[in-house]
Amino acid sequence: MQEEVKDQKKEKQSMPKGVLIGESIFDICYLIFDFAASVIFFSHGKDPVFFWYGWLTLILGAGDAFHLVPRVIHHLFGNRGRVRWMMQLGILVSSLSMTVFYLILVRIWFLLFDPTQISPSIILFIVMFAFMRLALCVFPQNKWFSGGNLKWSFARNIPFLFLGALVALLFVISGNTGDYGLWKMAVAIAVSFLCYFPVVIWAKQKPMVGVLMIPKTLAYVWMIAMGLSLLAI
Repeated sequence: MQEEVKDQKKEKQSMPKGVLIGESIFDICYLIFDFAASVIFFSHGKDPVFFWYGWLTLILGAGDAFHLVPRVIHHLFGNRGRVRWMMQLGILVSSLSMTVFYLILVRIWFLLFDPTQISPSIILFIVMFAFMRLALCVFPQNKWFSGGNLKWSFARNIPFLFLGALVALLFVISGNTGDYGLWKMAVAIAVSFLCYFPVVIWAKQKPMVGVLMIPKTLAYVWMIAMGLSLLAI
């Protein structure tokens, strides 16, 4: 409990109020965009690509909301009751939902491109790393509700990194097939991970590193925007 109080004080000292307010506005706008996009995709749900893009976007937004809504409350109103506990629960939920996000993205890839152009081993490894990531997330050694465990954070994020790399590889292989422009999905995935891992490593020691979550989130907005662009094709 004392560790959590220290973390809260350190965060307040290191993050100016203006930054906290700006981040909160950004988070709210992101969630609104996410859920609005899911409605648009589901309205075109007769097409399986948009049906799955709807689930992709909904799971992304719902998973992030578990973490971002308590975080906004914490930033704007301080630590009220169970808000801190809800933030930690949200990190766990978003860790699971992000893994599912990439599995659904693979499903969309299969619907848009020719799966015979890739080795079945790529899909086998994708499923394996996703399962490893999900399994590692639920171990109590993660200490989700008591300050976290850096070693376990590394352990659960290594298979996540390989999962993201393999999904990016699929979009590199398909390239610009169909003139969809989805080769850029690989770039967005790379940007998201390049911004995410410094936060995993240094955010507790240097809270300002957490600002990298903004470009990481924008990378996911870009992924959703690519799906919306398909509506015009």
